[in-house]
Amino acid sequence: MHKSRLAGFIIDCATSDLEGAARFWSAALGLALRPSADPADTRYRTLATAPDQPHLEVQQVEHASRVHLDIEADDIEAEVARLERLGAKRVGPVRTWYVMEAPTGQRFCVVRPQRPDFALQANTWD
Repeated sequence: MHKSRLAGFIIDCATSDLEGAARFWSAALGLALRPSADPADTRYRTLATAPDQPHLEVQQVEHASRVHLDIEADDIEAEVARLERLGAKRVGPVRTWYVMEAPTGQRFCVVRPQRPDFALQANTWD
């Protein structure tokens, strides 16, 4: 048995100016930029959302700009297997998460729990 739920949305930006992209999305959505958790990792900026709301990140990418979602899970392999049974395909692992593709072609990620209320609010799966 494992748990999972929507974690948040990632705004993929094909840009050399991640700070500019992050400032745009911060202003557009009326959300402050959080300080970087890891100043050495310059590919991500997080917008300040409430703890019970999905997280929003701006990510510098080399592919076309798009938005993708993250599903947070306490057992990534079990969640990947569950999603495969639903028709998703594995694209590949990245650091501590897994990139997947829905049957309709959208890419998404399965990540570790991101929000403090995960254990109380997530769906439970057999």
